[in-house]
Amino acid sequence: MGVFTATEVIGHRGAGRGTVGGHRENTAGSYAAAVRAGADWIEVDVRRTADGVLVVHHDAALADGRPVVDLPAAECKAHGLLTFAEALDAVPPDVGLDVDVKTVMEDAADPPADRTMALLLPVLRREARRRRVFVCSFDPAALLAVHEAAPGVPTAWMPFVRNPLDQAVAGAAGLGCAIVAIDARSFGLAGDPPRPGRRSVAHTVGVAHRAGLEVVSWCPDPVDAARFAEAGVDAVVVDDVPGVVAALKGA
Repeated sequence: MGVFTATEVIGHRGAGRGTVGGHRENTAGSYAAAVRAGADWIEVDVRRTADGVLVVHHDAALADGRPVVDLPAAECKAHGLLTFAEALDAVPPDVGLDVDVKTVMEDAADPPADRTMALLLPVLRREARRRRVFVCSFDPAALLAVHEAAPGVPTAWMPFVRNPLDQAVAGAAGLGCAIVAIDARSFGLAGDPPRPGRRSVAHTVGVAHRAGLEVVSWCPDPVDAARFAEAGVDAVVVDDVPGVVAALKGA
């Protein structure tokens, strides 16, 4: 059984990056707005603080430039960051959770018990018993840690932006992931000129499926989301949840 059914909609940082509909990304209000708009999943960005608390924040630093990993959780909360525990409470258990793990340079050198994945794995194992959950990351080591310590939790490799499709699919399969997460720009957006050697979306999805991978794309607009769904993409991480939900219904 796969992770997804049909083409599912994942709210990017909730209702979308930045501020959407008056709700700042990675906040309880943003998660609730995405769910109301029809999102099947919520994507959250998880990283650690200096005192070993998991918080939800996309960027490595606060707006004032201070790295989150250098700050205590209380300082991060004072700047409006949710803890991961608070984020979990804000997402209803019937809504899936896409955990985007933001490891840090210090994970290479800090004591193993202090590293991002050591803090996250017990939470993942617990959360997977009550809801659908998968882990995605640009960091292959984070995914391998999940495979070893929480083998029941699916993983998705996210190659870098505009990563060539060949390496994205082959890399995810080689890592033993259940999912490959492909930037929409790697597929080519509607209206882009043809690129020599670029495979079609349907071809890429077909190869991934034959390899046992499901395919997620981030972040298509409604037009491309509908096009990707027609080609068999299993889920889309989007900044316009209501627009994509409507486009998929229309398609």
